[in-house]
Amino acid sequence: MDIHDKLIAVTGAGRGLGRAIALALAAEGARLALLDVNRSDLEVTQAEVESRGGEAHLLPCNVADEAEVEGAFARLGELGPLSGLINCAGILRDGLLVKRRDGHPLEKLSLAQWQAVIDVNLTGTFLCGREAAALMSGTGGGVIINVSSIARAGNMGQSNYAASKAGVAALVVTWARELSRYGIRVMGIAPGVFATDMTAAMKPEAMERMRQAIPVGRLGEAAQIADTVRFILHNDYLSGRMIEIDGGLRL
Repeated sequence: MDIHDKLIAVTGAGRGLGRAIALALAAEGARLALLDVNRSDLEVTQAEVESRGGEAHLLPCNVADEAEVEGAFARLGELGPLSGLINCAGILRDGLLVKRRDGHPLEKLSLAQWQAVIDVNLTGTFLCGREAAALMSGTGGGVIINVSSIARAGNMGQSNYAASKAGVAALVVTWARELSRYGIRVMGIAPGVFATDMTAAMKPEAMERMRQAIPVGRLGEAAQIADTVRFILHNDYLSGRMIEIDGGLRL
């Protein structure tokens, strides 16, 4: 698909990977619809897109809220045919399932921690994917890309995140089979450890251990995810598969 002048929506576009993806697509002439819960973050992304001569429309919404998502995509539909959706919105609320220490109360992963991550990462992907598919199915098709994670295979201290990203990956295969009749391709990207605001919050010693565990010896850069998104959009024989971009971390 030639993305020049095509309308592409990016969730989680206010910062991090979402912003990098938006800027990369704008550089190829895509028209952008930017979704994020934080309007001020979106405005920063919009300004960067427009400073490069691009076009960006802001659709602030909580991707975990059905009414807000439906409203945002109704407004999006007024901008013209939707050709792509990048489901990038995601959060972390890490914690061990249970934790005991001598002389201290039992700590448990709270339902609030669990639910917050499932709501944004999995339910948000579902809601945005559903609304995008509804628009694309009536206008000749398009591409949906779900951003999963290497953690979908399971990762200590991330019951909620791993479960959400496994679900996101499962949706790739399911939707690719369901939506092909409408000319809609669905792909997934499973990043390893990337330099983002979320990873910047990790303790330095934990970050160093992670860096040493990556065979290529460094964290990924957001631009590498953006390059993968562009590759998927351009290659119209890709559907129903995950692309792992993790520096060899998951061998």
